[in-house]
Amino acid sequence: MATNIRTHLTFDGAAEAAMNFYVDLFPGSEVIKVFHYDEGENKGKIQHAYFTLKGREFICIDTPIKHDWGFTPAISIFVDCESEEELERLYSALAADGKILMPLDNWGFSQRFGWVSDHFGVSWQLNLP
Repeated sequence: MATNIRTHLTFDGAAEAAMNFYVDLFPGSEVIKVFHYDEGENKGKIQHAYFTLKGREFICIDTPIKHDWGFTPAISIFVDCESEEELERLYSALAADGKILMPLDNWGFSQRFGWVSDHFGVSWQLNLP
């Protein structure tokens, strides 16, 4: 039986910057543990790190292997916001230097919703229920 289920984010050299950006963006979030590569061409990059966003656990790494894939919007982090101000703050920060997949609007299933891919390539759905 599984003892824990967490979202795992694989970066190509930007794991620490992304993790710190997300933790700073969401109050009540924290970096738990960070392990860096000690030697070789990946020295200083994240071997694996554990952090929380609003109590939800995540793992991130800087992959030592070059892959032909990256993040895709088919999998995204879905955030229900508590207020219009929070929705707009998160949307603005995550969309900066990223890509807007759906602009903030009333799409008929909530008050407002927007979908972005941030500048690290991670997809976020932001919702005001």
